[in-house]
Amino acid sequence: MTAKGDFSKGSVKRLVMAQALPLTVAQTVNLLYNIVDRIYIGHLDAVGDLALTGLGVTFPVIVIIAAFTSLFASGGSVLFSIARGKGDDGEASVALNNTFSLLCISSVVLFSVCFFLRRPILFLFGAGEQSFYYADEYLRIYLFGTAFSMLTTGLNGFINAQGFPRIGMLTTVIGAVINVVLDPVFIFLLGMGVRGAALATVISQAVSAIWVLSFLCSKKMNVRLSVRRFGVKIYLLRKTVSLGLPGFVMQGTNSLVQIVCNNQLQAYGGEIYVGIMTVLMSVREMVSVPMMSISQGSQPIMSYNYGAKEYSRVKECIRFSTVAGIAYTLVAWGVVMLIPNELMAIFTDSAETVNIGAKMLNIYFFGFFFMTFQSSGQTTFLALGKAKQAIFFSLFRKAIIVVPLTLLLPLFVGVEGVFLAEPISNAVGGLAAFTAMWFMIYRKI
Repeated sequence: MTAKGDFSKGSVKRLVMAQALPLTVAQTVNLLYNIVDRIYIGHLDAVGDLALTGLGVTFPVIVIIAAFTSLFASGGSVLFSIARGKGDDGEASVALNNTFSLLCISSVVLFSVCFFLRRPILFLFGAGEQSFYYADEYLRIYLFGTAFSMLTTGLNGFINAQGFPRIGMLTTVIGAVINVVLDPVFIFLLGMGVRGAALATVISQAVSAIWVLSFLCSKKMNVRLSVRRFGVKIYLLRKTVSLGLPGFVMQGTNSLVQIVCNNQLQAYGGEIYVGIMTVLMSVREMVSVPMMSISQGSQPIMSYNYGAKEYSRVKECIRFSTVAGIAYTLVAWGVVMLIPNELMAIFTDSAETVNIGAKMLNIYFFGFFFMTFQSSGQTTFLALGKAKQAIFFSLFRKAIIVVPLTLLLPLFVGVEGVFLAEPISNAVGGLAAFTAMWFMIYRKI
């Protein structure tokens, strides 16, 4: 039944893990797109630390692209799953093709704005005079893969939602393997440096996009993508954007936080601290994958069962994903605390950067398990179509807690305050989101 995408049958725990395990592999491999770039660039002779800082300055732009992907894809996938839970494959098809159209149109707009305004954008986002050169080298090539990136990430969820998580996993595995192979060739063998890393990423994203589109158009899909149905359905646009706003806000506020962090780090510590934050974010992305995969794997199952009025299964899904996420993040936190120097050394040869970075990493990751509460609350609100609540708690953690703390704490404790803002926001924001979800949804359905 799972192969046919019927999530109302069978063990909820097994269904969640059947979704989460391939997602974990897929997202881990997907992170290699950017993290392998950072590792190779950080080890460039003489300029590694500065180039790594330049790469960190491009993060907000990349996150903004991801935010618009989430705006249309996360909302579209929720509508898709709910429609299929009701047995309405016709409406599910409209949701899929509408999402495809929105991703295509928005990718063209984003490329145009970011490419032609990249100089003022990069300085606004925290570039220094030295790091701008490397940031610009990377971004002006990376942007040519905007459409590939958005289609791959945005449409892959529709494959998972139809009961093909292994195919979804292969989407990112194929692209990441190509990126890992091409990176050293372009960066070192051909001497392209930062530009080589960006070119390898674009090529790998293009291959992944072709894979996703081909599978969604194949006869294996219960609900298929049809290029002939290209176009935006106005009546569906509002619902899609409304449900996609939580993901957009989450990604958008991530970009806002990174912009504020970069500027504060430049002001209180200099460009070396921007590079350190780049490494810390890379480590956090990697160790967060299993926890995020459990949450994301539970989303289509919750949406499907909510549409099918199987509310006891929705509650079981919430319980299991939360407990599993906490168990994992406690272990991950312990591991990170034990080997901070080794984790920093993966990205740089500089002893100074490793020593300072290890101290900042211990601050940044304190209480890491609180992230599970935020993820569980957000995912549940989103899966059940409670967009307003999901948006509020995303804004609450990032815009209301992290940004003010990032601006205020350095006044009292210096540059360490920028890193301290993250664990405080995880605890306060995460507990607030989960508590609200528990009383507003779990106890009422």
